Amino acid sequence: MPTLIRLLATGLLAVFSLTSQAADIAPLQQRWAEIQYQLPANQKPAAFKALAAEAEQVTQSEPDSAPALIWHGIILSSWAGAEGGLGALSKVKQAKAELEKALAIDPEALNGSAYTSLGALYYQVPGWPIGFGDDDQAEALLKRALELNPDGIDSNFFWADYLLDQKRYAEAKAALLKAQAATPRPDRPLADQGRQAEIRERLTQLKNG
Repeated sequence: MPTLIRLLATGLLAVFSLTSQAADIAPLQQRWAEIQYQLPANQKPAAFKALAAEAEQVTQSEPDSAPALIWHGIILSSWAGAEGGLGALSKVKQAKAELEKALAIDPEALNGSAYTSLGALYYQVPGWPIGFGDDDQAEALLKRALELNPDGIDSNFFWADYLLDQKRYAEAKAALLKAQAATPRPDRPLADQGRQAEIRERLTQLKNG
């Protein structure tokens, strides 16, 4: 079958800035970026597995922390994408549940990044009967993310990636250029660097496509 979650080749979900809501999120963010952008592909599944265990400990100690739940969901999704195969589906279902918990607690946490993460899952996971993918739901979630974070690198990148998936190329290019122009985040240099490389790759594909 095709790759279960193309998402995670793009790296869901890069890189939301740390807020004061959860002091233990920064190490997860930093390690996520190291794994996603610096490790070879064959080392990523084991590394994400270990990081997912760390993230779960954070959510257990802070069960009402929306940022912790968001990052647990992001890491589970990235692990699923790195590992691939049918076994990835259980991980993305768990990621979906964590993101939905985060939305129930605080939908605006990390600039609405739960909407971005969940929207990315909906367009990249297969639909019924294999998975829960739904393009209409993806669009609604990604648009809500843009309302909360209109100039963010990730909110615009994943909106652009969705538009590419829908073959809405002119809109995708505009969203990619907006993502490319996002203000750099001093606390997320590696994640920004990796995301910008992905933006350039997609712009090149559009130019040559």
